[in-house]
Amino acid sequence: MLRRGLISVSLAVLLAATISCTNKKVQNPLSNVGSKQPDKVLFDRALDALKHNHYDVARITLQTLINTYPDSEYIARAKLAVGDSWYAEGGTAAMTQAEIEYKDFITFFPNMPEAAEAQLKIANIHFAEMEKPDRDFTHAERAEEEYRQLILQFPDSKLIPEAKEKLREVQEVLAEREFGIGRFYYLRKSWPAAIARLKSLSERYPLYSGADETLYMLGDCYETEIANVRSQPQIPEAMKGKLIKDFTDDAAAAYSRILTRYPATDRVEDAKRRLEALHRPVPQPTQEALAQSKAEEESRQETSRFGRIRGSFHKNPDVSEAARVGEPTLVDPKPVSATQVLQEATNAMKSALPPAAGESNKASVDVINNGTPGPNQPVPRSDAPANTGDGSNGTGPAPAATSPAATASDSSSGSTGIEELKPEKAAAAPAQGAAQGTDTAAASDTQSDSAQPAPAPPQLNEAASGSTSATASSGSTDQPTQASNDSTSKKKKKKGLGKLNPF
Repeated sequence: MLRRGLISVSLAVLLAATISCTNKKVQNPLSNVGSKQPDKVLFDRALDALKHNHYDVARITLQTLINTYPDSEYIARAKLAVGDSWYAEGGTAAMTQAEIEYKDFITFFPNMPEAAEAQLKIANIHFAEMEKPDRDFTHAERAEEEYRQLILQFPDSKLIPEAKEKLREVQEVLAEREFGIGRFYYLRKSWPAAIARLKSLSERYPLYSGADETLYMLGDCYETEIANVRSQPQIPEAMKGKLIKDFTDDAAAAYSRILTRYPATDRVEDAKRRLEALHRPVPQPTQEALAQSKAEEESRQETSRFGRIRGSFHKNPDVSEAARVGEPTLVDPKPVSATQVLQEATNAMKSALPPAAGESNKASVDVINNGTPGPNQPVPRSDAPANTGDGSNGTGPAPAATSPAATASDSSSGSTGIEELKPEKAAAAPAQGAAQGTDTAAASDTQSDSAQPAPAPPQLNEAASGSTSATASSGSTDQPTQASNDSTSKKKKKKGLGKLNPF
């Protein structure tokens, strides 16, 4: 009986439990908060594959997640993880693909905090490929551009300090390259090219470790130009004084900047001596400038001998001398070219010329108008037959005889006189015989007054035509010769001005 009672009780408890379970609502275990959704499962598998360097498996898994669950909350992280897989794999092709993936992520998710991280990794890709200053600088320029993009596009990111430090190192390499080019032109004595390079370098990279040497070399270029101008005796004194003043001002400005911007460098004493030699005041640096220069110099590191030997076997540059403090240049100033340097010197020479001297070099043409056609007369035309005065063309009478005094006065004057075509002569009929031509000439002499101007000399291409009168021949031998001498002297003068350029 006791055993039967225990069995019945057990059956009753089991039946009650079964009824209670059937009354409860059935739940999907994947819908619980603690359960893992399919997209989360795929994302975790991809991360696990990345940890074990299974980059192909990770990318396939992530791409499955992106294509299958386009509305998942892990889409952004999945796209960033695809770029990380290429970045971790390494190699030229992988780094190129990683940059593409990071660019796409920034395009689709520019407001996410991970966008700044993607931009930093793009810059780091080019930073790792950066070579020494005397080699290809493509990756150095790209790294500078990407770090600047990060600082300007994500100013509130926590990655800004790291980006600025890297940017200072990149600009140190680019500045070293520019300094090498400027020094090359300096040693070759190509002063305009050296001035252009060194001046652009000093303005673009103020944190460069050799900024004081750059300014000192720039000032020496200007002083050499001063010596070159003084050694040119053919330069007029007005031009020479203007050029010497401009070059002296530029040299003093370069030396003064060493004292005011870099007072803790090695070229300070040399700059002071140069300013004293130029008879220019020696400026004193402010306390802020002195503290800034000291902080920059103390932050630089010196490469050991072993480090230099080891660096000779690597393609990556040595950036130990880059400043660890200060703000890097984010916007490049306008570069200076050698053509611009020459143009400035040329403008200075032109401005030194007095107005009178400038006007004397201009050729002027004076046209003398002896009258206007009378009423009801045709307008003179340039294609009308020329009246040579000898009747050889048979179109008009011979001109009246002119006095030697009038001929001499016309030939001695520097103006290019143009005789007016008289209406009577323009309407004259062709010669019909010697007698009729003589009568016409006599009539023309009686009608013309004593103040009639001498006829214009014949052109050079008319020298072979018929016989000429004594008056016409005298005019044709004096005036063209004088014009040719003037044109020859002007050509020589222009060539001489071209040689005055001290560069």
